[in-house]
Amino acid sequence: MYHSFFDIFSIGIGPSSSHTVGPMRASTRFVRDLLQQSSTPVKRVLITLYGSLALTGIGHGTPNAVVYGLMGLEADKMDLSMDYIGQVQQSGQLILDGRFPIAFQIKKDILLDKQTFLPEHSNGMKFQAFDENDTLIKEDIYFSIGGGTVVRQDELGQNKTVQYTVPYPFESCAELMQLCTNHNMRIAEIVMKNEEAHHSFKEIRYRIEQIVKIMQTAIERGSVTEGQLPGELGIPRRAPIIYRRLEEKFYNNDQDPLMIVDWINLWAFAVAEENACGGQIVTAPTMGSAGVLPAVLRYYERFASKKSPFDIALGIGEFLLTASAICSLYRTNASISGAEVGCQGEVGVASSMAAAGLTAALGGTIQQIENAAEIAMEHHLGLTCDPVCGYVQIPCIERNAISAVKAVNAARLALRGNGNHLITLDSVIKTMYETGKHLSDDYKETALAGLAKNAFTC
Repeated sequence: MYHSFFDIFSIGIGPSSSHTVGPMRASTRFVRDLLQQSSTPVKRVLITLYGSLALTGIGHGTPNAVVYGLMGLEADKMDLSMDYIGQVQQSGQLILDGRFPIAFQIKKDILLDKQTFLPEHSNGMKFQAFDENDTLIKEDIYFSIGGGTVVRQDELGQNKTVQYTVPYPFESCAELMQLCTNHNMRIAEIVMKNEEAHHSFKEIRYRIEQIVKIMQTAIERGSVTEGQLPGELGIPRRAPIIYRRLEEKFYNNDQDPLMIVDWINLWAFAVAEENACGGQIVTAPTMGSAGVLPAVLRYYERFASKKSPFDIALGIGEFLLTASAICSLYRTNASISGAEVGCQGEVGVASSMAAAGLTAALGGTIQQIENAAEIAMEHHLGLTCDPVCGYVQIPCIERNAISAVKAVNAARLALRGNGNHLITLDSVIKTMYETGKHLSDDYKETALAGLAKNAFTC
């Protein structure tokens, strides 16, 4: 199943794609369906969050995201200077879809059921709407399945997720590579032709430019914004400190041979900290892993583009389109949800995408691109998702930096070889999914084990 570039790279509000972006989209969809399907005035709505959404929802901003969605707000158009939550708390009122006021109290009308895991997926949520007689008007259950994608309960087994008819469909890396060979096309060209089946070239170029702009803005903003990350951990932002030290090294002509690693760390930290603060971020493929790909892309622009057969603009396109194809393989054959397969499905996939994208932008063959993607994921296998106190901060922020450096190393290893390798990307994807399914639920975004249990008492 082909997943569109613009489903993989979408604009959202941090700190989590599955816990923030997904619930926001589910809330918006429920309200709009409700208002279209029923003429009965709505008196109140009740939302119940289950499993991982309940256990780590506060730290992940899930209740706030639900409120945004009920209000009909859109992530790419929100005014982040506005205190939407404060307005609801102060007035005790919420404007459904921006049109219909109802009484609403966040702590009373958004319930956290930490004991119940719905059988279909650990990120479940139930929406209910009632009339003035407290009669149920509408009830729907949604699941946030990763990367901000949501499906309604009745859609799960019926393959009702968005289907794209494209000229070059692929479900495995083997099929993708065969398409490239048969048609003498690069992976990026395959993705571009598939996207052109649904969008004009002008629109695709414009939307890619917007995505790159938001990634770059997050780096710039995160590199200089001082302060403390939200929540009880009291963690100070580290990106501005790293940035100042790098500037000092530059002005002092410090010839540190590993300074490039410091820059990659900085860029990953900057985006991950912006995400932790609820900033505007691009899923790549998730919010929790959103710092990896922008950091590696910035590495390509600043340090590696001179070794590329493309100019910078074309190289960025090659990078992102190739990364999109790799993510499509993971979404088709495994998962990108930390609540389903652990953090290997988030920063592991991000690292795999970035390694493939960088290799492609540097002129690697399809065999070298596959090798880079495989190397990056192979060394993330089994990675748990155990956010301390439920915040997307520890170990998430440092993990973005480590995974970005891994991606660069994976690309360099692949480019130093001739493309021949024993382990295929398809086999690694299958292994990742099997490994994730065998992980205890305690290690899958529940904050019940690992660092979340042993590091602090929250």
